Amino acid sequence: MRKLLNTLYVTQENYYITRDRDNIVIKEDGKVIKRFPFRVLEGIVCFSYLGVSPSAIQLCNETNIALSFLSPYGHFYGRFIGKTNGNVLLRREQYRIADDDARSIDYVRNSITAKISNSRKYLIRFQRDHRAIINENVFNDTEENLLNMIYQIQNSSDKDSIRGIEGNAANTYFSVFNECILANKDIFYFEGRSKRPPMDCVNAMLSFGYSLLTNQCQAALETVGIDSYVGFFHTDRPGRAGMALDLIEEFRSYLVDRFVFSLINRKQVNEKHFEIKENGSVFLNEKGRKVFLENWQKRNISEITHPYIDEKIKIMLLPYVQAQLLAKTIRGEIESYPPFMI
Repeated sequence: MRKLLNTLYVTQENYYITRDRDNIVIKEDGKVIKRFPFRVLEGIVCFSYLGVSPSAIQLCNETNIALSFLSPYGHFYGRFIGKTNGNVLLRREQYRIADDDARSIDYVRNSITAKISNSRKYLIRFQRDHRAIINENVFNDTEENLLNMIYQIQNSSDKDSIRGIEGNAANTYFSVFNECILANKDIFYFEGRSKRPPMDCVNAMLSFGYSLLTNQCQAALETVGIDSYVGFFHTDRPGRAGMALDLIEEFRSYLVDRFVFSLINRKQVNEKHFEIKENGSVFLNEKGRKVFLENWQKRNISEITHPYIDEKIKIMLLPYVQAQLLAKTIRGEIESYPPFMI
């Protein structure tokens, strides 16, 4: 349970949200754990299966507190919003920015800069931790190239240029992935990113992790009232959550890539956790998904200090904090969107 930027996150599965006069009350097995005056809250995000009492819903309705429901694994169920709220105005402004390249390019530039920077910093950390057993020249060259691309992004004046640089940066980053595999190299190898379908065990885990993260980002955006299908960088396409794909960019290396290589190098996964289809595609089987999700959840509840709000939060809340910061920027409460940067 954590209050961030006037939003209360109830992350324990066995907590129940109720009301005592003008207070939101958190209970466990009937015992009061914490209470919050409604005046200090803009929203409540509930990861609990036990839910919310009708009286608490009434208080949220009367005081315009957005109430969102997710599963403990972060799957977005829906949200309750009071009679009057700023979500319509927020989305209208979001659409205006999305239709105006001159306004949306600042968001894009910040987001892709964060993506490349975080990728580079992950490689620097990996190099530092495994200096004795890797080819440092390969890492040094890759890190220098990524740094140059960050400068190029900062000097780009249109989205197409940024897309080209981002694509080159992704290829450069992925080119060193095989060097990050330190165990069971006969099973785990990386010859390039393959998505639909993944063609090796590493890509199978990357795709699964990116899907989980995309769902978390979409839930986070919907929680704060942002339309997850209208992005600033990813263009509109039927059925594609463009803004969720925008938001995931700054988290890919930190939340997924690092996690996948940790599973491999700690030998927590092996060939028994994968299924190979007739066309050569590779997917995690039931046992593999179980191992992945169990460790994913363990990492999600670990804490970091968020670099912008300077507050300790669980890793699982990173997309929700960034979605709030994005909403505040769209409303004009923050001058420029601060992406998550390691």
